[in-house]
Amino acid sequence: MTVGDLVQQAIAHGGSPSRPAAMAPADTAPGDTARWERALQIECRGVTHDSRRAARGWIFVALRGLKADGADFAPAAVASGAAAIVAEREPATPLSVPWIVVKDARMALAWMAAEFFGHPSRQMQVIGITGTNGKTTTSYLVSSIFEAAGIRCGLMGTVLYRTGEREFAATRTTPEAPELQEMLREMVDAGCRACAMEVSSHALALRRADAIQFAGGVFTNLTRDHLDFHADMEDYFSAKRRLFELLPDDAPAAVNVDDPRGQAIVDLVKRPVTYAVNRAADVTPGPLTLSLDGVDFEARTPQGTVHVQSPLVGRPNVYNILAAISVTVAAGAPLEAVERGLSRLAGVPGRFQRASSSADDIGVMVDYAHTDDALRNLLETARPLARRKLITVFGAGGDRDRAKRPLMGMVAARLSDVVVLTSDNPRSEDPQRIIDELNLGAQPETRQRDVDVLTVVDRREAILRAVSLAGPGDLVLIAGKGHEKYQEAGGTTTPFDDVAVAQEALEARRNRVRVG
Repeated sequence: MTVGDLVQQAIAHGGSPSRPAAMAPADTAPGDTARWERALQIECRGVTHDSRRAARGWIFVALRGLKADGADFAPAAVASGAAAIVAEREPATPLSVPWIVVKDARMALAWMAAEFFGHPSRQMQVIGITGTNGKTTTSYLVSSIFEAAGIRCGLMGTVLYRTGEREFAATRTTPEAPELQEMLREMVDAGCRACAMEVSSHALALRRADAIQFAGGVFTNLTRDHLDFHADMEDYFSAKRRLFELLPDDAPAAVNVDDPRGQAIVDLVKRPVTYAVNRAADVTPGPLTLSLDGVDFEARTPQGTVHVQSPLVGRPNVYNILAAISVTVAAGAPLEAVERGLSRLAGVPGRFQRASSSADDIGVMVDYAHTDDALRNLLETARPLARRKLITVFGAGGDRDRAKRPLMGMVAARLSDVVVLTSDNPRSEDPQRIIDELNLGAQPETRQRDVDVLTVVDRREAILRAVSLAGPGDLVLIAGKGHEKYQEAGGTTTPFDDVAVAQEALEARRNRVRVG
């Protein structure tokens, strides 16, 4: 495959340039143009948007970011050996390689990456899962069902990437197009015939997934999140809807119609498969049995009844299970494989993950809930499971949507007996200021119960404090970071694991009890 072959992909999908050659400024010498035409015939060795990765025979695609224009880094890419540049503007000064101008460099990057790696999504069933909450658990469930059906399934999302034999921590929910297509190719080469893939609103807005051929899609829900990136909720929903605009007509779209936005997705797609708990839908549950041991119910589908016995806890997981059933059954998974896959998934890292054990006189759970809606769902799930008090430890991320902070404080104060406000990932912000904004929603006038609100800025100390003050039968929830193994503060990233810290606190508690 030549550089020119991929350049044609860039022009075809990134938008035709304003003039036919569009490889350099208009005053380029004819000899240089001829030399660059010859350069297009060399073998392409890679495609990247990162000038630091550019090497001999690679194409560098200059993306416009929030803080910088990738075209400014083109000279560095050329110095590293880049064979061609694709950008949305002409170069400031002539360079020694072809310069291709397109209207949409992100779209061009997506299709060039797919072409370079041989369009791996066309060789497997890629199930795209989007929404505010539930994406990670639903992707794990979909993967488990495919595996139970004898179909090797890759996994891509917030917690990890699994490309066959290889499994490694995720750097972002949905990577940039070159990394995304490379992992899909690795999955196909490893024998995967399916992939369960979380598709974030950022990735959809930035066109990272545009060249993927999806075999199915899932819409979980839409609640307030990422408004530091999206202009408003309509803009946020528009990004989520993009996944279903990409679906082929024959691909099923599993849609939660209990969510107010669900009907808009149903009206958009050609093959909707609706699911709901509170209204009529294609896939619905019978009477629910919910406990700390999991969920048990019968799910009615157009293909028959699925008996669900899952170790996953709480009502939100009923929705995740219904989503996974809807899309996999519509994709052809046998009902018995669906039942096996659901029962085999013991849990998902950082999603209502139990840190305590039978040796402890209190319960401690860790969850990723980091929005007011997710926190409400978590607390409503936990409330009936707490024999005595419900103690909630949480914070909010810095450099993110500030408007949700008092809403989170309000939810915690209304549904907890004790609230411990602490740091999450403060990033460049003052942790105390974030806590003060959380506390605005936890004031006495917003509460519906007598609740103690404590402030402990250091997250480790906050967890130790919550576990220490808990009484026998209390349930401690540690929310916000879930599976994350780090904390970002003041420009520094340090190791931090909520589960490990909680277990450290529990061990100290057990020692005190034994001594007592």
